Amino acid sequence: MNDPSHCQDGAALSSAEDAALISEVTELCARLIRFDTSNYGGGDSRGEREAAEWTAGLLSDSGYEPVVLESAPRRASTVVRIPGEDRDAPALLVHGHLDVVPAEPADWSFDPFCGEIRDGVVLGRGALDMKDMDAMMLAIARSWARRGVRPPRDVVMAFVADEEDTGELGAGFLVDRHPDLFEGVATAIGESGGYSLHLPDASRLYPIAVGERGSAWMDLTARGAAGHGSRPGPDNAVATLATTLSALAGHRWPARIVPAVAALLDGLCAHLGITVDPADPKSLAQLGEAAKLVEATVANTLNPTILKAGYKHNVIPSEATAGVDGRILPGAEEDFFATVDALLGEKVSRSFHSFAAPVFADHESREFAAMAAALRRADPEALVLPFIMSGGTDAKAFARLGIQCYGFGPGLTPPGFDAWRYVHGVDEQVLVSSLEFGVRALEDFLRSDPLAAPTER
Repeated sequence: MNDPSHCQDGAALSSAEDAALISEVTELCARLIRFDTSNYGGGDSRGEREAAEWTAGLLSDSGYEPVVLESAPRRASTVVRIPGEDRDAPALLVHGHLDVVPAEPADWSFDPFCGEIRDGVVLGRGALDMKDMDAMMLAIARSWARRGVRPPRDVVMAFVADEEDTGELGAGFLVDRHPDLFEGVATAIGESGGYSLHLPDASRLYPIAVGERGSAWMDLTARGAAGHGSRPGPDNAVATLATTLSALAGHRWPARIVPAVAALLDGLCAHLGITVDPADPKSLAQLGEAAKLVEATVANTLNPTILKAGYKHNVIPSEATAGVDGRILPGAEEDFFATVDALLGEKVSRSFHSFAAPVFADHESREFAAMAAALRRADPEALVLPFIMSGGTDAKAFARLGIQCYGFGPGLTPPGFDAWRYVHGVDEQVLVSSLEFGVRALEDFLRSDPLAAPTER
């Protein structure tokens, strides 16, 4: 690989500065994990305020002027703007969330919030989702302060609450109540992209997220006639809802290949010298680990997730409700809701628990090219392609401000390290070597000139 301490613009990192950056990102990741910022949903969370204040303290100690904003009691986010050399250039937002999904200690082989560094690994909930990225952001900001570095453009860093629920108390709150913090921001980068996947030919793919399927979390309600459980119940709300859910779950959504997914498939097939039918799981298996990037983004999906009805065995209830999770490809909203309504029929109604429209950015932009160039400088053998996320992130909130959002949190793992197993799973952990690769590649990109043609040095 190329010299990992190289920066595209300005002076290169010295060996001592590079060593300090690497040491700090590891320690910061471990320390962030020790904040139990579990988000249980429905407004129930812990530790976000403490983590936000600690983050702000580190930034203040480095000479920056962060703000800590509370959307609800103890639901806090930290935002800081780092001035660039060209204050008139379009600014860049780098966002990471401080909250994590809960962890059941009995299921883990170590304390989920131990934040230990052991045998080249940082252990604990949030190590990959996404306190590793938070640590990279903090380490880079503090390194710049020590060295007197100013990025080419303003860089806004946001460490936000509530991403693991609806985001309304984090990114949503910032966008709705404090949009001035993001004045002049044209592009954003966040989680879920820029990490390595190993292809069947032993080459490495680094996918960059250029969009997300929309999320339609809906409540379905069936109503019928209440009655005694011992008598015939032809207008049974529970039976009606069960039949409807079966139809929804069994519906085969047609394949719909959006441009970014087509670019991913074309790039992979050309690289591997194969032909793939995206609607056939067996054919997709030829892509190895990369099949996971495609399989959930070639069609809309809908899954029943919650079911509630009744209060007593011998009473037919007048109402039954269910929760469903719908995911919608960019450009497919009208077809999605028309299909859902046809399957619901006249006896079941729907309402939104929450809704976020699909988002997408240009995978042929200068920003995408600059991210790809930074990855290739860090790993000259990198294959960099766009993809659409099957789930969602805070990008959906920031996109409401007209910001083009990408998923770019670089990392490099060896074959056999299944990051997807650990994200929201048991024994979550991140490799120190991946943090080192990531922070170098991220700093390289952040110091690239957005108006200059990217280089492949």
